[in-house]
Amino acid sequence: MASRLSRHTWAARLASPYLALLLMIGAFPQGAVAAGQPQEVLRGFYQLLLGNMRDGHVLGESGRLARLAPVVDTDFDIPAMTRLAVGASWANIGPTEQQRLIAAFGHYVAATYADQFDSYSGQQLQVTGERPYGSDVIVETKIVKANGEATRLDYLIRQGSGGRISDVYLDGSISQLAVHHSEFHSILQREGVDGLVMALNRKVDLLRNVAKAS
Repeated sequence: MASRLSRHTWAARLASPYLALLLMIGAFPQGAVAAGQPQEVLRGFYQLLLGNMRDGHVLGESGRLARLAPVVDTDFDIPAMTRLAVGASWANIGPTEQQRLIAAFGHYVAATYADQFDSYSGQQLQVTGERPYGSDVIVETKIVKANGEATRLDYLIRQGSGGRISDVYLDGSISQLAVHHSEFHSILQREGVDGLVMALNRKVDLLRNVAKAS
């Protein structure tokens, strides 16, 4: 992913606490997933993301985050993804605390992209196709580094999500939501909602510190 995230470091992040979301897509009106639209959404987003990468050093981490935050809020189905990542415990969490979790998770997503898509050095972001997944759609893409090393990413767009991304799969098999579910459940059991919000906020602070040091 971007200039610093190889296939192997991506896999390491998938195994680490408080894993990042992997990719964002552009907005579509609410409604069913129509044929052809998901790929076009990804292509449009990739152009936006490449622009952010090319301007990365000028923008800095805060500038990249400012560009990405509204895209995450609009184009990711963050509420649904947060609910699914938390799992059965969601029903026992009050509305105010649910909103805190959604906000913290969305902030973490944006900060992760600001950190990982930080600069341009010849990468290609390719949309390679799509396939049906029941009534939903999987969009297939690759991130190709200048040396030819490629990372495959598949994006799930669910019916009724308004064309927003609902899950991401590394190499077509490693579900981001499944990894998050394991992580979030463990933190909630030990530390409750406050602990999970704090953990996500700590990861945002860490990403910012890494960006400043690089």
